[in-house]
Amino acid sequence: MEANSSSRFEAHVLACLAFGVIGDAMGTPTENLEPAEIEARFCWVDSFEGDGTDDTIMRDLIAFALIRTGGYADADHWAEEWRDRHSMIFGSKVGRFFPSVLHAAAKLRHGYLPRTVAAGTMPSSSAAMAIAPVGIVNAGNPRAAAVQAMEIASLLHVTDVAFCQDGAAAIAAAVAEALMPEATVGSVLAASTAHLKPWSGRDMLALIAAALELADQAADYRTFRERYHATFRQRIACDSRETVPAALAIVHLAKGDPRLAASLGANFGRDADTIACMAAGICGALSGVSPANAELIACLPVDSQGAQADLASRLVAITRAKMESELKAIARCPIKTS
Repeated sequence: MEANSSSRFEAHVLACLAFGVIGDAMGTPTENLEPAEIEARFCWVDSFEGDGTDDTIMRDLIAFALIRTGGYADADHWAEEWRDRHSMIFGSKVGRFFPSVLHAAAKLRHGYLPRTVAAGTMPSSSAAMAIAPVGIVNAGNPRAAAVQAMEIASLLHVTDVAFCQDGAAAIAAAVAEALMPEATVGSVLAASTAHLKPWSGRDMLALIAAALELADQAADYRTFRERYHATFRQRIACDSRETVPAALAIVHLAKGDPRLAASLGANFGRDADTIACMAAGICGALSGVSPANAELIACLPVDSQGAQADLASRLVAITRAKMESELKAIARCPIKTS
């Protein structure tokens, strides 16, 4: 990457990370509330406090795994971060984690193989909400982002809840596309489903398509929200079949504006913090840091601002190193392009 393109890329990576945290934090007070309860208590949520919850912690653990492996992390590497940094999960925010995550983390601490700990887990968004760094290190290659996301997500989501891998793949692919200079909201949403498995992933594909159609046809946000909740709800609010289509539809409704995406997600109801985190992170990757949104990033706690900037810098370096590694591999191939 040349200096100017590298600087632009880092600004978009930073916005992806920062707005992921902002969406997480903005949706924290409204998590598990019904839309009517949100309106009764808050009227409308468009501000935040704090530095996020389990969504942000799980994302950081994926980022650390990617940094440690030169961008090539798999499910085992994510598991190692869980084990080696268990205090991040079992610390002051332990109450924010989904029970299946805590159960799987406890298994890892007791020596279970990573490929076995997902047995019996409930459907969730615990991989999808955290997967943005995979999109970052595969910037410009949504297919590779989707493949790596499915592998990493297999730590938590297998067999009858393997559709949650598709949710993670959709978010990672969207981020990978959003970071490209020529990306648009349309190209980002197209990339989110372009590389899901057409047979195994058909449920997620159908739900995302239906959610985007609903968002396109709805007269306004509240109409969309009402109709979505009437149609798309799952038994468990954090089921990625409910959250991921909602997040992508909000990207459409927000027209790529990360501030608006965070607010629309936070006011959505049910697993609001996760929906806001995913939608705002994708929109941040698309928009980058700008005068229009820098003010909201500055509202993050100072320590969190520094952490996002540091993580962005490290992930940009890993993205560059991974790109160079793959170019070397291509150069070694005996078949040359014309």
